Amino acid sequence: MEMGYLVSRALACELSPRTVFARKNYFYPDMPKNYQISQFADPVGVNGRIEIPLSSGGTKWVRIHDCHLEEDAGKMIHAGDLTLLDYNRAGVPLLEIVTEPDLCSGEEAEDFLRYFQRLVRYLGVCDGNMEEGSLRCDANVSINVPGAGLGRKVEVKNLNSSRFVRLALEYEAGRHAKVLDSGGTVTQETRLWNENRDMTVTMRSKENSQDYRYFPEPDLPPFMPDGDFLSRV
Repeated sequence: MEMGYLVSRALACELSPRTVFARKNYFYPDMPKNYQISQFADPVGVNGRIEIPLSSGGTKWVRIHDCHLEEDAGKMIHAGDLTLLDYNRAGVPLLEIVTEPDLCSGEEAEDFLRYFQRLVRYLGVCDGNMEEGSLRCDANVSINVPGAGLGRKVEVKNLNSSRFVRLALEYEAGRHAKVLDSGGTVTQETRLWNENRDMTVTMRSKENSQDYRYFPEPDLPPFMPDGDFLSRV
């Protein structure tokens, strides 16, 4: 909890005076108990922002929608026609940071991740090693159609390097453009990055929040930080 509030503070979020956990119900093979403890209505922090340096020069402000705590799922390893399941990290506390759609290219997303990696290392909350799974990225992408705003989004899941984030977003932006230019419709789904073929592949159809059937976690009381806690943060 303290590390979650610390990162939220560093991202200039409004810190929640009362945070509540919920159960997010779904079945994936990497979470065998059929629900995930998460935060939905009352996350640790909301409405933050961070200024990041851009590799192209200058800086950019990125808004933070929220920072919320949840438990990690296991790791799925796809090998040919087999899927292996590693449950070692299932249930471990995880802090998820959700940005607003302020990043306009794969390059900017890579810049954001590299800066955020330095931030968590400076704060001492995480070693930031993406190749070891300490820091991972789920990248959402959609094409901004002139006059119509953001289109239907696609999520590329569990990217473990900032370079793969850039490549995956560039590939997806190009794929969306081809679909729309041909008169097609982009399907809302979750995809994976295939680093051997430099392309994304379909993983599963994308759920909406109502599909998760959130309800209050009955075994964890609300957390209300006191003055001492907040002064440490």
